[in-house]
Amino acid sequence: MSGRSVKDLFLLDPDVVYLNHGSFGACPRPVFERYQQLQRELEREPVDFMGRERRFGERFEVARIRLADYLGADAGTLAFAPNASTALDTVARSLALRAGDEILVGEDEYGGVMQLWAFVAERSGATIRRVPFVEIDPHERTRVVFCSHVEWTSGRVNDVAEACRRARAAGALSVVDGAHAPGQLELALDAIGADVYVGNCHKWMLSPKGAGFLYVRPDVQHLIEPLVVSWDWDAASSWPEQNRWQGTRDPSAYLSVPAAIDFQAEHHWPAVRRRSRALLEHACTRLPLEPLTDDFVQMLGFAIDRPEPETLTRRLFEEHRIEVPVFETSRGWVMRVSIQAYNGEQDVEALARALASL
Repeated sequence: MSGRSVKDLFLLDPDVVYLNHGSFGACPRPVFERYQQLQRELEREPVDFMGRERRFGERFEVARIRLADYLGADAGTLAFAPNASTALDTVARSLALRAGDEILVGEDEYGGVMQLWAFVAERSGATIRRVPFVEIDPHERTRVVFCSHVEWTSGRVNDVAEACRRARAAGALSVVDGAHAPGQLELALDAIGADVYVGNCHKWMLSPKGAGFLYVRPDVQHLIEPLVVSWDWDAASSWPEQNRWQGTRDPSAYLSVPAAIDFQAEHHWPAVRRRSRALLEHACTRLPLEPLTDDFVQMLGFAIDRPEPETLTRRLFEEHRIEVPVFETSRGWVMRVSIQAYNGEQDVEALARALASL
């Protein structure tokens, strides 16, 4: 399956070289059509769709169980969430942290998530300690160990199972940010050993925007309160049931997740990942930039060392119609290149030519 042929299965602008799948993902036509079909069904008979004779609950459970199977998770550990950020808020705002407690985080965590932990630390009196991932070593005051499975800046795949093992040995809660992992990695969440794992379905899994998940191991589920308490909450309900009904909202993105899983199966996604990795390896030889890691799959950060890096994203789009993010990190400026099924060697060459001209 070539990048050019499969690009027709996506809704992306054909005149844009799209190398930024990592930011918001891109939904294939068949999956998006299923999403719109569900939305039309909802609007045609909202009461029947959402409430009559538990029909919604049954359809919701089918989608949730399909996602659990895809992620290698027991169904009793998984709840849908609109996105990884909402799932993390559910966790962080549930924790009974106190002054003197420590939140230990990886050095290269997402800025929006760090704002959440700063908010929680300010309210509780806890402290935040940031260290490189390889130096994560919790001590007696550490209550939470937080790290990314795939780092958003570099694309590096971290050994989160080892970090979770260290957290458990120290009596700390392990929380893994898997925003970029599902669909880019083959996952077996039950085997990783995380107490909590959050992820997105709308990025590398190819579902519509508005679908993510929260995974919590059974023995710590009592620590995590639903972000919204509504009709499905009951002391006798299971943990997934308590986190199911979030008020009136469009659930079509959740219900479209099985279509995204089917699309991957139909188009042989392990081969797509291998091809994407090979194309990124080719990019390392063609771009005049230094890659930040060797341990990547479909997303890779490159160090930027040139004048006015903050203008690169705008100039690449306005002058060359190339969509690729450039951002500042604690270790300098980075250009992050994402490769998805719709990309081909011609996209990498377009970026190489554009960088040479700039």
